[in-house]
Amino acid sequence: MGVVEVLQLQYGFKKFLIIVWENKSYKPGPCFSRQGRFNGYNRGMKKLFYTGITGLLLFEVANVYFIMPMPGSQRMNSIDIAYFLYKWRWIFRGFFSMMIIIGLLQSTAKRKWVLGIPLLLVGIVIYLANFKMAADAMFKQPHQLLFAAVAGNKVDTNRLVVGVTINGISKAYPIRFLGYHHHIQDTVGGQHILVTYCTVCRTGRVFEPLVNGKPEQFRLVGMDHFNAMLEDATTKSWWRQANGEAITGKLKGQKLPELFSTQTSLAAWIALNPSTLIMQADPAFEKEYDSTLKYESGKSKSKLTGTDSLSWKDKSWVIGIKAGGLTKAYDWNTLKAQRIINDKIGNIFIVLVLAKDDKSFFAFERQSVNELITLQNDTLLLNNRHFKINGKGIDTAFTLQPLPASQEFWHSWRTFNVGTAQY
Repeated sequence: MGVVEVLQLQYGFKKFLIIVWENKSYKPGPCFSRQGRFNGYNRGMKKLFYTGITGLLLFEVANVYFIMPMPGSQRMNSIDIAYFLYKWRWIFRGFFSMMIIIGLLQSTAKRKWVLGIPLLLVGIVIYLANFKMAADAMFKQPHQLLFAAVAGNKVDTNRLVVGVTINGISKAYPIRFLGYHHHIQDTVGGQHILVTYCTVCRTGRVFEPLVNGKPEQFRLVGMDHFNAMLEDATTKSWWRQANGEAITGKLKGQKLPELFSTQTSLAAWIALNPSTLIMQADPAFEKEYDSTLKYESGKSKSKLTGTDSLSWKDKSWVIGIKAGGLTKAYDWNTLKAQRIINDKIGNIFIVLVLAKDDKSFFAFERQSVNELITLQNDTLLLNNRHFKINGKGIDTAFTLQPLPASQEFWHSWRTFNVGTAQY
């Protein structure tokens, strides 16, 4: 350090000497140097890059989490959040991707290959979320719908089926196949139908696939409260499988018309409908179909689809009946013990029966409290008249009035039929 210059200043009658020293060790700080500004910019670009990476990762995980059976996801009311994320998914993806691209291109990191590691991670997550964990990627639609008459049928007749009869034409859809595909669109008796099944709820439903009066196509999009959800192709609204209601989207609150169907063993269905057509396995998915009877027989121990053999537990079986705008649940164990239950739902008298195969069940409306129906070897008796177990008259032209009845898990019935009565 040395003297550079001596200055003399006068202020009024006083004189001042100012000595200017040279500090050779002084260097500009990082905030003011060109290199400092460059390093700060580089850190900002790096931060932008990793913020985009984190945001995109969290978005892709959330987009799947809320509509798939993951820990906690199905016990919260998050359907509107899930739909918001799905509806604006390309905006979110574009925003976070732009952050990643800008941060990557503007960064001058010496080892740019290191940034490829988080990019690879994001790519893997995106692939898994959209091509492996997406509902319609896990459970595909049939490549071809194959049917056979009874003589050419290859499906085990001990299997359960969802049966439909429209305009004199009957078709049976084995739950073994429905359980994988979740929904099948077909035509029966000239009418378009949407046959659905959710193994987590044990719910089989058949709807008319009409949206705003026009035929519609659907795809499996995920689940809400453990029940499968379908999306229509036109409005992208999400529909609940258990009752056909649009629970979010443009058509929220609308319902698909439900069609009458029955769940029976294939053997019972054939006996009651000898001219039926029976859905056969699509060879493309033979390995995906359940090859055991564990699910259908209630012997599965799966956390999601297994059965609790006790009564009125979450995974216990019940028969749910709708009559006069009211609902009531009947314990499966009680029905097996009694075989036939004469009861009342609101002001409507009903009867619920179980066939001797312990699989096929039917419900009918009775005219009065005094009109008791009895069961003998799968034959119903009422006032000396005999009926098949499906209510068709044997020695009379009269037919019992059927009621919608479904077998499902208790947690499903009580969730989607709030305030339901119990027998």
